[in-house]
Amino acid sequence: MANPWTGEVALVIDGEPRRMKLTLGALAELEAELAMGTLVELIERFEVGHVSSRDVLALIVAGLRGGGWQGQAGDLVAAEIEGGPVGAARAAGELLARAFALPEAK
Repeated sequence: MANPWTGEVALVIDGEPRRMKLTLGALAELEAELAMGTLVELIERFEVGHVSSRDVLALIVAGLRGGGWQGQAGDLVAAEIEGGPVGAARAAGELLARAFALPEAK
């Protein structure tokens, strides 16, 4: 189970719950993958709704790798992600938000 207080997000891939987390190493890989100067550009794209499928996939892969997964982006090409592309984008946005802020207390 994912722990939101530590920045984790759960995502079900091919029927298997996975834990994602953007560790410092995962963030560095993400920056290299997207060939951008800072993560601020990526955050801004999410905030204004100009996020691409490449952004979503890169975030999912980085989060999975930060959660201990050893795969690569190509391993997800035929994967069934719960919620489809919208569910993946939602999880990616949540992952990015949790990497930089604590969840609100309920």
